[in-house]
Amino acid sequence: MPYLWVFIGGGLGSICRYGIARLAFSYYAVFPFATIIANALACIILGILMGIDRHEMIPQTYKWLLITGFCGGFSTFSTFTGETYSLFQTGNLGMAFANIAGSLLLCLLCLFLGLKIALLIPNQ
Repeated sequence: MPYLWVFIGGGLGSICRYGIARLAFSYYAVFPFATIIANALACIILGILMGIDRHEMIPQTYKWLLITGFCGGFSTFSTFTGETYSLFQTGNLGMAFANIAGSLLLCLLCLFLGLKIALLIPNQ
């Protein structure tokens, strides 16, 4: 049964990721904004879910659906890596390194923000 929940969550996350890519397509010049936006949002969501679960408040089924499935399908390390590689290949070294450092720092900040948001949610 866990596979079904991960499959459903992953599909929903992937659809949301695709939607962000479509919305951000017109803004994509050299820098991969859609990927960094999707990864940052996924980290905020993951941080909120981790924060809510600090007292084991999330049933295992929802963890499979939301944490493993949705956040896993919504965030995209492979696309980040491919886009960074393309930046290197086209000689955009500064953009490539900015993408690496910016993505890491932004996503860590977003995870921290999500954890802080979860603290605002009362224990049940």
